[in-house]
Amino acid sequence: MRALPAFVTTLVAALLLVWTTAPARAATLIRDSDIENALARMAAPVLRASGLGGTVKILLIDDNSLNAFVIDSGHIYIHTGLMMRLDTPEKLQGVVAHEAAHIANGHLTRRMANLDSARTAAGLGLALALAVAAATGRGDVAAGLALGTQTSAQRQFLAHTRAEEASADQSGIRYLASAGIDPSGLIAVHKIFEGQEHLNVTRQDPYMRSHPLTRDRIRATERFVAAYSGKSKPQPELDYWYERARAKVTAFKRPVKWTFQRYSESPYEDVRHMRLAVAYHRQQDRAKALNHIEKAIALRPTDAQYYDLKGQIHLQSRQFQDAVTAYRKAADLAPRDGLILGNLGRALMTVDQNKEALTYLEKSRDLDFRNMRVLRDLGLAYAQVGNNGMASVSTAERYALAGRLEDAEIHAQRALGLLPRGSSAYRRADDILAAAKRAKAKKR
Repeated sequence: MRALPAFVTTLVAALLLVWTTAPARAATLIRDSDIENALARMAAPVLRASGLGGTVKILLIDDNSLNAFVIDSGHIYIHTGLMMRLDTPEKLQGVVAHEAAHIANGHLTRRMANLDSARTAAGLGLALALAVAAATGRGDVAAGLALGTQTSAQRQFLAHTRAEEASADQSGIRYLASAGIDPSGLIAVHKIFEGQEHLNVTRQDPYMRSHPLTRDRIRATERFVAAYSGKSKPQPELDYWYERARAKVTAFKRPVKWTFQRYSESPYEDVRHMRLAVAYHRQQDRAKALNHIEKAIALRPTDAQYYDLKGQIHLQSRQFQDAVTAYRKAADLAPRDGLILGNLGRALMTVDQNKEALTYLEKSRDLDFRNMRVLRDLGLAYAQVGNNGMASVSTAERYALAGRLEDAEIHAQRALGLLPRGSSAYRRADDILAAAKRAKAKKR
């Protein structure tokens, strides 16, 4: 989609088709500082109540279908389609609570333990994710996993049993009540899918196929919620952040005409200006886009994410030096935001300041290894300054994370011949090479 680079979308990883014959569709993550910041704020009280704390990150998948799922203990994935459908933070928090319960209750751990062969694991793409995590010494690398959606084995891995669903519902409601959040939002989510069990499986939403739902389960959830009634409290701050996140998603995903017709429904003035800035940017009307993002900034002058959007408008309008200025301000306001630092590094590359760009790109990589676009930019920036060894290791890491282990092996081997033996980068390249060779041996 032409306008979606505004989200800094990135194809996370291609699924290894080791044994499946049907083509798998890889998941595409939307990496946007504003949206991820809002999702983290909304999830925080639920995750604290679940005992998972700050160990779980909420990531958004670019898919119009209604779905949410977990495939590891560190991430909850939510489709854009579901987020656009859920109109209150409590409903999204209900989804987060339910998925967090699958992690906290050990459902994923048991499922991984029950995988009966390396062949099955490879078919799901899980073996690759684990291999890369081991190779880099970073468990969060497994978040780069893309999960195809078309094979029966993948659907079987995602599908929870009715017992697991009942357990997750009960635990999720307990987390919501403990956090002072109205748990009836979870019932509202369930009712979206009510009756779908009677549809042909090809017509059901993915959430229904992976989360078995029956009328009995809805009644049980209603009883759980009734037991915790009267313990919720207003969330005015989260009302704002959820409206802002949904507004940005819809501004990029819906037709521009839809945004112009609906932007005034946002109760917050800065969000209305942000929606118009995105809409005009998609129409390539830079002057009007900048006019509205400046108005949003005037209302929130220390908001790093609005400066980030301003930088994006400049960058995609080829106003490179202005983009650098805007991204610098965003980075000053949010010096530990990996996505913003990566955007600043990318902008600096456009004005041939590659050495300075490397400083920010390396900081971004340290904060968030999932961002394959940063790995690509690191490879390009290192090549521009003549450091071909580091360019090769960055490229090898990007290919490894994408599941292209044969290409990763080539670049890792090249890096080993250029890097100082025993250096940190040398060890990273050596680990990737070893992982690639192990994967190749398993395929024989």
